[in-house]
Amino acid sequence: MPSRPIGYLTGPDLGAFLKNITLTVDGMVHIHDTSLELSPGGFNVLLGTTLAGKTSLMRLMAGLIRPTSGEVWFDGRDVTGVPVQKRNVSMVYQQFINYPNFSVFDNIASPLRVAGLKADAIKARVGPIAELLRLTPFLARRPSELSGGQQQRCAMARALVKDSDLVLFDEPLANLDYKLREELRDELPRLFADRQCTVVYATTEPAEALLLGGQTATLHQGRVTQFGPGVQVYRQPVDVTTARVFSDPPINTVNVTKRGDRIHLSDTASWPVPGALAALTDGAYQLGIRPHHVVPLGQGAGAAMVEGRVLVTEISGSESTVHFDMAGQPWVSLSHGVHPFDAGATARFHVDVSRALYFAPDGALVHA
Repeated sequence: MPSRPIGYLTGPDLGAFLKNITLTVDGMVHIHDTSLELSPGGFNVLLGTTLAGKTSLMRLMAGLIRPTSGEVWFDGRDVTGVPVQKRNVSMVYQQFINYPNFSVFDNIASPLRVAGLKADAIKARVGPIAELLRLTPFLARRPSELSGGQQQRCAMARALVKDSDLVLFDEPLANLDYKLREELRDELPRLFADRQCTVVYATTEPAEALLLGGQTATLHQGRVTQFGPGVQVYRQPVDVTTARVFSDPPINTVNVTKRGDRIHLSDTASWPVPGALAALTDGAYQLGIRPHHVVPLGQGAGAAMVEGRVLVTEISGSESTVHFDMAGQPWVSLSHGVHPFDAGATARFHVDVSRALYFAPDGALVHA
């Protein structure tokens, strides 16, 4: 089914709008029938795995490629056939792109010079952006004299200084060091808070989508499965596919059975039916539980206890990730502290079923 937009354009100041867009390349469908409205003044996040369709959607928005069918609107105007050179758009890719013979200052200033700004105005615009991206000490250098992270920041600065109507970020922080990524995740939403441009940000990381705030569209195999406020999509995914996209490590799933007033996971694990499920017919459902709601026995409380054969344990800093086989399904436990388990050992875990998601056999959400 085509994804549905939140609403339709009602005035000239609304942002980007994709109307029944499709994209087929060499007989392969890259984007299925999609309608999506992206608002200015806040972040619009495209969340999905590699090859989910994020970059294709952004290239369609920018005018770098034309849709096979459908229309692209911006500020109330059909721009489907308008080339990228005639749009006020900026795009930052995961792989940095800079002019090798320009200094960092001239790289950042290049779109302002093309726009005809005077030297004083250019200097006034470049300075604050360079300071934000920690580039002030390097303004006289050329890109080849910078680290990879600094080159990416230079590319980002050039996009930000342009003050475009549409700014597209295609996983721009992926190649930066951890500390700078954290700082920029905090700064970027504030930087755009007072601008009425439309910002679209693609990422593979659910945590990044939540940190950036705004609206989130989840993508899977060229389809937008859900679009809305990021926290709402995370807490109330419309189906199990969306829940999987919006979970890292992957959400744990297993078949359960509703019989009377109890949910049964196995002969030894059951719990009372949540009130919202009381009216549902008895039968098979799918339970989804995120890894941080599955913790080693003794480390938390839960209405259910499960056990499984440990596959591998990953200890990173103050967290432990345990991969184990639970009733034939690969499950993951993510908990604070160091909890070493030997591969092949049997381990027990608390499951906080109060945080569980329940899906019908067809994958649709029935309770969150």
